[in-house]
Amino acid sequence: MAATISSVPSFGQWRLALAATTLFSAGVLAGGLWNKKKASTLRSPLTTVLPKLSKGELADLPYPPDVLPGARDVDTPYGSIRAYEFGPEDGRKVLLIHGISTPAIALGGVAHALADNGCRVMLFDLFGRGYSDTPGDISHDIRLFTTQILLVLASSPLSWTGGDSGKFSLIGYSLGGGIATTFTSYFPDLISSLILFAPAGILRPYHISRTSHIIYSEGVVPEALLQRIVRRRLRSPMAAALKPTDKADDKTVGATEAAAAETGTENLESNSQALLSKSRPGASVEAAVQYQLKHYPGFIQAFMSSIRYGPVRYQHDRWRLVGERLSQENKENGTNKKVLIVMGKNDPIIIENELRVDAAEVLQGNVDFVSFDAGHEVPITKGKEIVAKIIDFWQRTGQD
Repeated sequence: MAATISSVPSFGQWRLALAATTLFSAGVLAGGLWNKKKASTLRSPLTTVLPKLSKGELADLPYPPDVLPGARDVDTPYGSIRAYEFGPEDGRKVLLIHGISTPAIALGGVAHALADNGCRVMLFDLFGRGYSDTPGDISHDIRLFTTQILLVLASSPLSWTGGDSGKFSLIGYSLGGGIATTFTSYFPDLISSLILFAPAGILRPYHISRTSHIIYSEGVVPEALLQRIVRRRLRSPMAAALKPTDKADDKTVGATEAAAAETGTENLESNSQALLSKSRPGASVEAAVQYQLKHYPGFIQAFMSSIRYGPVRYQHDRWRLVGERLSQENKENGTNKKVLIVMGKNDPIIIENELRVDAAEVLQGNVDFVSFDAGHEVPITKGKEIVAKIIDFWQRTGQD
C-alpha cells in the first residue's frame, strides 16, 4: 500500500511558525518604536521669546512683530510661517522673497514703495528666519522653498493662483533670487514678471572660498561644532563686512561674508537711513540679523542648510528654461517680456560684469539690467529708486 503524506503541520512546525510570526511582529513594533524618524520643528522667537515680554519690551525689539502691515501667522505641517500682506486689494499682486540671512524686513522699503504705487504686496520670513519656525529634519532646498511659497499664497484672503486670479509678479533678493527663478521655471503660468535683486543661482563656483566648502560640507566636522563656528563667523563679519575695494574678479568669499554684505554693513550709514518700515522707522536689517543669532537657534541650522542645498549655484538649466519660455512666448505673441535684474556696482558677492554675461546667456537675451551705486545691500538702501525702475520696466515691456 502506498504511503500517504499528511498536509497537516506537525506540532514542531506549528511552534516554528508561531515563533517566526512572534519575531516578525516584535521587529515591526521595535521599528515603529525606535527607528521611526520623527518630524522636528524648531520654534521661532514668536513662541519662545515674545510671550515673555512686556509691551514696552516688544516695542523695543529690533524686529518687532508689527514691523510691517498685514501680519499673519500661517499654521503648516512644517511649522508656523510669518507673512505680511498689504496694499490695495485690486492692485497688481507682487510676492517678495528675501535673502539667506535677513528676514522679510530687508525688502520692507521696496514693498512699501510698491504698495504706494498701487500694488498688493506679500512678503514672508523664510523658514528659520524672523518669526517663521523651521523644520529641523528637512533640507532647505528648492522643494521646501517651493512648498513654503505655495503655502503662503494659499493663506491669502485673496486668490493668487486660481484661474480667475490672474498672475503675480515675483521678486527675489540674493538667495531669494535663486528661489524665485527656479520656482518660475516650474510654475511659469503663475508668474507675470520676474525681478531679481543681486540674485544667487548662477554664482561662479570659484568665488566660494575653500574654507566655506569645508565648513558647509556635511560629515567632515561634527555638526554641533560646525554650528558654533558658523555662529561665531556670522557675528564677527557684521562689524567688518567686505568693502568694495576688496572686490576683484578672482576674489573668493565665504558664505558668512556674503551674509554680512547682505545686511549692508559696508554701507551702514545709508542703510540706517533707509526706511524699511513706516510704523518702525528705526528698524534695521543688521539689528534683526543679530537678534536672530542671539534668540533663534533654528536660524543657524536653516542658514547652513540653505548654503548646502539651496538654489545658490548650478541653477543654469532652470534659468535656461525661463529664458526658453520667454523666447517662445515673445515669438508666438509678438511680446517683449523679459526678466529684470537689479545689481549693485560695488557688490563683492554678485559681480556685475559676470552676472551680465552669464544671465544674458542662460536667459537667451530676455533680460534687462539696472545697476546702482551700492553693494549687495542694494534693495535695502535703494528701495524707492528701484521701484521707479520696476514701474518703468513693466510699462516698457508690456508687463504692466
